Amino acid sequence: MTQIEILKAISHRTRIEILTQLKRPEEHFADQGYPVAMGVCAGQFDRYGLSQSTVSAHLGTLHRAGLLTSKRIGQCVFYKRNEVTIAAFLDELDEMLSLDGALRSDTVQAKGPLIPA
Repeated sequence: MTQIEILKAISHRTRIEILTQLKRPEEHFADQGYPVAMGVCAGQFDRYGLSQSTVSAHLGTLHRAGLLTSKRIGQCVFYKRNEVTIAAFLDELDEMLSLDGALRSDTVQAKGPLIPA
């Protein structure tokens, strides 16, 4: 995927929340009834208060951008973050946009997070 496609995929708050929660699935999806090592069953994302088709569209967008992997097991499609793609994208973005490491760290500490928790 290109950087532009990934940026488009993460340009929606719900998709950012999905990626953030999948970062630590054991904290957010421990009640799913399946080991989180398998991934998170698509049905677990109903907590966003969105229709199943809307959640499916968000998951599909992230999957097509290469940010998620999926595996169907029985009736459920399990999703995991694609850490290789995410790390490569962050490295490319860092290379394109950052100052040197020391200045970047100071700037982030002074400004705080871009997306409030």
